[in-house]
Amino acid sequence: MSNNSTSPPQPARPALVLAWLCVAAVLCAGFLALGVWQVQRLQWKLDLMDRIEQRVHAPAVAAPGPAEWQGVTRDSMEYSRVLIAGRFDHRRATLVRASTELGRGFWVVTPLQTASGFWVFVNRGFAPDAQSAQAAHPEGGDTQVIGGLLRMSEPGGSWLQHNDAAAGRWYSRDVQAIAANVKLDAAGRLAGATPVAPYFIDAAASADAPAWPRGGLTVLSFNNHHLVYAFTWFALAAMTAAGAAFLWHSERQLRAVSAHDEPAIDYA
Repeated sequence: MSNNSTSPPQPARPALVLAWLCVAAVLCAGFLALGVWQVQRLQWKLDLMDRIEQRVHAPAVAAPGPAEWQGVTRDSMEYSRVLIAGRFDHRRATLVRASTELGRGFWVVTPLQTASGFWVFVNRGFAPDAQSAQAAHPEGGDTQVIGGLLRMSEPGGSWLQHNDAAAGRWYSRDVQAIAANVKLDAAGRLAGATPVAPYFIDAAASADAPAWPRGGLTVLSFNNHHLVYAFTWFALAAMTAAGAAFLWHSERQLRAVSAHDEPAIDYA
């Protein structure tokens, strides 16, 4: 008669158990670090949203001039409501690819020279095509008073597409690159050159403005999923720690059973 009984499970080699526990420790530490980072990002996002909410509803102030540019940063002024007066140079307008609630098209970014001489790029708004962007210019080149939101330069391009000045393809409102392309000195390298502001202005919507370009389309709502991400990373850390604890406990039990079941040796 055959014996179909199977041998009990045996404990794994200590080196293998130690290796798995080390891997679990590294993973747990990594997941915890990512969770903490997401909590920090959550606080940053909440602070950003609070600053923007306060600034967009505050009274408009004069756009900063050259003497104030050193203090113009994302934290100090971005999304502040500003006013500026000057004359547009439509010959130097640049079309920057855009995707808005009105569809795909272009931002019409045009330099404006103020009465005191310096230049500021103004995003006059969205146009669905190049023809619409070029059709609507303020008449006569008269002085215009522009209200809008101060925005910081967007260097380089978008995440997936880089600006190509030579080909005339722009994917972000990179003040320095656009200024250089239209022969303005945003870097301040040319002696006696008229300075260009390190920021641009998103023009506000206007009831008497032409159909295109359409201002007032600045995105002021931001996705905030950092709390969900933090819970996810902390849950993964907890699961990893629980798995490591289960492995350790199981191996200890197997070793205890194995030691108990070893046959006694009779030296008589």
